[in-house]
Amino acid sequence: MQLVVREAKAEIHDAEGIVNILNPIIEEGRYTILDMPFSAEEEVQFIKDFPQNGVFNIAINTQDSIVVGFQNVEPFASYTSAFNHVGIIGTFVDAQYRRQGIATALFNATFLDAKNKGYEKLFAYVRSDNENALATYLRQGFEVVGTAKKHAKIRGEYIDEVLIEKWL
Repeated sequence: MQLVVREAKAEIHDAEGIVNILNPIIEEGRYTILDMPFSAEEEVQFIKDFPQNGVFNIAINTQDSIVVGFQNVEPFASYTSAFNHVGIIGTFVDAQYRRQGIATALFNATFLDAKNKGYEKLFAYVRSDNENALATYLRQGFEVVGTAKKHAKIRGEYIDEVLIEKWL
């Protein structure tokens, strides 16, 4: 597979590719705390409204021009400048394309872009029952810094989230 990583654009093609990955993950209810699917139009608006100092990358399989993964970094907080150096990172890869180096390619591009935008540390919340995602982040140099007990409640069940961080 030939892969290219580039910035997401507020275009319907990018948005459809993103929701085609995200919505099945949401509907499965096992890998994310997101619990409501998104339309392509909502995703276009999300990209349009994405913070200027954020990073939003997509991975595209160039053989068939489809989005196979995406990753974004948003500012940790907007109510104070004390956290301007910290970003919240999220990573999603299409189930049929996992374990093919897509996450690694996204991390490489996103780390560089995040540094260039002034981020010094990336932070993430990973469901404690999502061992594959946690292992992926740990391979990228993230460290576990704690666990938020019963942090989310999805379909009536409490979910712990593991707090991880990486200094860039």
